Amino acid sequence: MERKPVLTTTEITTELELHVQEPIDGHPLWGSRFLVKDRAACLKAYQNLIRSGAGVLMTNTYQATPDAFVKHMGLTEREAADIFEDSVKICQQAIELEKKKGEVSICGAIGSLNALRGDGSEYSGEFCNTYSDQEYLDMHRPRVKALVDSGVDFLCFETLPCSKEALFLIGLLEEFPNVKAWISFFGRNTKEISNGEIFADVAVKCWEKGEDRLLAVGVNCLDPAWVTPLFKSLKAANPNIPFIAYPNSGEKYDTESKR
Repeated sequence: MERKPVLTTTEITTELELHVQEPIDGHPLWGSRFLVKDRAACLKAYQNLIRSGAGVLMTNTYQATPDAFVKHMGLTEREAADIFEDSVKICQQAIELEKKKGEVSICGAIGSLNALRGDGSEYSGEFCNTYSDQEYLDMHRPRVKALVDSGVDFLCFETLPCSKEALFLIGLLEEFPNVKAWISFFGRNTKEISNGEIFADVAVKCWEKGEDRLLAVGVNCLDPAWVTPLFKSLKAANPNIPFIAYPNSGEKYDTESKR
C-alpha cells in the first residue's frame, strides 16, 4: 500500500498565539494554561488548523501535569486531574464543528521530563542521566493513562532529549495495548539529538524495542535545514522505519528569556 504524508500540527501554539491576549512563552505551563484561561481560543485555533488541512490534532498537553495546574493555575486536585480529558474534548468538539469526524485524528501530546522543568533542558539533554525509572513512571504514567482513557487515537512523545527516556516510554506502552505512539527527538544538528547521541542509532534502538507499538520515529522543534540529513541517516540505517518530522522556522530557543 502506498504511504502518503499526513499534515499534522504541533501543540497548536503558533495558531493559538493569534487568539489569546498574552504571550504564550515565559510561563511554566506554556500553551497548556489556556485550557483553563481561554478554552474558546483553543477551540478556535483547532478549528482553523482543520480548515488549513490538518489531519491530526495534537492535544494541548505537552507541558501539562496535574500538579502544575494546581500550583500555577490554582485548580483543585480534581479539576487538575480532568485537564487531560478536557484537552481531548476540545479537539473532539473542533472536529465535530468542522464536520470532519472520521477524517481528523487526535494525538495525545506528551513532553519529556526535561520539558516539565521549564528551563529548556530538553534542548540541551542536561539531567538525562539523573532520572530514575521510578521518576519517569511517576510523571509519565498518569499522563499517558489520562489521555488514553479520554479517547485519543494515538500518542506522541515529543522533544525527547535521550534514548533512555524514549526506551522507557516504549516499555510503558506495554501497559496500554490498544494505543500506539510516535517518538520524536529534538535534533541539535544534522546527526545528533539533544544529549549528543546519534539520531539514527537511537531510532534503530527504539524501533527494535517497540516496532509493534510505534507509528514512527522522528524529530521536532529543530532547524528545517537539518531534517533531510537526519532523514537520510535514518534511511541508511534502516529504510523500513517510518520517519516523522515537524521542524520550527529555524529559530533557536533561548533558555534565559524562555523564547
